[in-house]
Amino acid sequence: MQGIGGYGPLSDGGVRLELTTTTNSPLAIDVTESTEMRLKRLISENPVIIFSRSSCCMCHVMKRLLAAVGVHPTVIELDDEEVDALPAGRDNDGGDDDGGGAPALFIGGTRVGGWGSLMALHLSGHLVPKLVEVGAIRDMVL
Repeated sequence: MQGIGGYGPLSDGGVRLELTTTTNSPLAIDVTESTEMRLKRLISENPVIIFSRSSCCMCHVMKRLLAAVGVHPTVIELDDEEVDALPAGRDNDGGDDDGGGAPALFIGGTRVGGWGSLMALHLSGHLVPKLVEVGAIRDMVL
């Protein structure tokens, strides 16, 4: 069976999770659950989630930006087969998001995209309102 193994807190306050093969994990996943269904479930269960590859430096940069606005996303490291199964997204112009694959950020169940899309959302002033909307952070009164 596949399960999710936590690797403890990260220096930026987040928690890294990695899919592992275990049989006695309390977080064990039903082996009959397809990769696509597991990814969709994880997306729906986490308000802010990043799917990454183990050696992805842009994932770290994305986590740092999100931490700066008060969010500590769930991070899941995927292998190549699982990255290919990630749901596709659309950018604001109706075209494909920035490259697909990983890292891939989902906020409130919707694929935002990768680093470029996250930065564009932040610079446009729409990141914090989107995070407030999905309950990832509280509305800040300035």
